[in-house]
Amino acid sequence: MKILNWLLVISGICGLIGIRVLEEKLFYDPFLGYFHEANKNIEFPIFEWGKLILGHLFRFLLNLMFSCLIIQGLFKNRQWTIQGAMMMIIIFVISLSIYLYCIHNHFEIGYLFSFYMRRFVIQPLIILLIIPMFYYRKQMLEKESGNKES
Repeated sequence: MKILNWLLVISGICGLIGIRVLEEKLFYDPFLGYFHEANKNIEFPIFEWGKLILGHLFRFLLNLMFSCLIIQGLFKNRQWTIQGAMMMIIIFVISLSIYLYCIHNHFEIGYLFSFYMRRFVIQPLIILLIIPMFYYRKQMLEKESGNKES
């Protein structure tokens, strides 16, 4: 059973890496080159709102699926996996809304702010907070159960 859990974690990590490596081929994102240039004076890209939003949703769903594989493989707790998924969904909805507002205003709110909001939309950064949080939670639960046995 331990091997299956590690296979889930490794599959999740490989999936997230694959998304990043193939991002130009898999997703519609005209802002990829815009932010890659790191030049505030570059011309604002022409894009289609519908395709952009669907591209981000598709990328998020793939990131969510692979992130959930990692959480499930590490903690073997379906309830925690669902909680992690819900946290990722909430963060995505908030950050996507802010990012779309930034796009609507042609990043007038700030280039760096828009750049980092985009990072929260396209990258599964929240997993870097969820894993330590669940690890701490697991340690506290084990400590509690150890104290009850004494």
